[in-house]
Amino acid sequence: MKQGKDREFDKMDRRAFCKKSFAVGAAIYGASFFGWTTNLAAQDTSAFIPDLVAVKNGEPDVLFDKAIEAMGGMSKFVQKGQKVLVKPNIGWNSTPETGANTNPLLVKRIVEHCVNAGAKKVYVFDHAVDYSVQTYETSGIAEAAKAGGATVVPAHEEKYYHKVAVPGSQVLKELQVHEMLLESDVFINVPVLKHHMASDITIAMKNLMGVVWDRGFYHNNGLDQCIAEFCLYRKPDLNVVDAYLVMMARGPKWGGPEDRSLKKTLLISQDIVAIDAAAAKIFGVEPEKIPHIKLGHEKQVGNMNLEGRNIKRIPL
Repeated sequence: MKQGKDREFDKMDRRAFCKKSFAVGAAIYGASFFGWTTNLAAQDTSAFIPDLVAVKNGEPDVLFDKAIEAMGGMSKFVQKGQKVLVKPNIGWNSTPETGANTNPLLVKRIVEHCVNAGAKKVYVFDHAVDYSVQTYETSGIAEAAKAGGATVVPAHEEKYYHKVAVPGSQVLKELQVHEMLLESDVFINVPVLKHHMASDITIAMKNLMGVVWDRGFYHNNGLDQCIAEFCLYRKPDLNVVDAYLVMMARGPKWGGPEDRSLKKTLLISQDIVAIDAAAAKIFGVEPEKIPHIKLGHEKQVGNMNLEGRNIKRIPL
């Protein structure tokens, strides 16, 4: 496996980072919350799980607290004695303030909710593009996940991956997936929203490449097609999109301060296509313009049409 070159980054107090706002301009949204509308914006969703919850204007841990509460609590998804996989983006040897990886404070809080719901074990990993031992540490996620009660497992050797078939696929007929995905009862996908030079943007569907050994196959055989077809094998039980600090250009890791937008937003949904569609709108792109979102919709992995869905918006 090729390892990315390590880069030097300025050191900073990560805890201070997680608690303070960035000195970058927040995005200005239109009258409709996050730039899309729905017929059910004012509907009382207390009696059922919404299709999607959007929370804005808070810190990552508070955003998740409010979002999971609106979904009925973590016990709706995690039962006592279950094994849970929490899969953030930990692909890059970059510090939290770059927005290249999932916010560590968010990862910690999700793990804590799983533990409090009675999970037997909570695992955290990602098949990093950069050298994973350093990436786990530099991102702040290893420390945060362990502090929350998770077991951080390695993913940098082929021995951790096992072959599975992908039913109904045209291209991605079989692949090797990480053993923790096979062993876990509950799968929680926690991507960060950002620009990506190969797929325009990367969100929930693309984040699943981090459980696969041979990512090169995706790039050589139709990236968007493979991203969509993986979901025919297994979709996450819950998707949580970190849109707190969004890298708007030069992603997935090279964006500088001028490329970052502080949106202080979080999305949560069981529908991986819907959450990608909503996140695309936050980014400023129509979902149908992103090939893997459109393909996911066409393959009935999920529904990218947000109009008329049960969407709950929570401004803090």
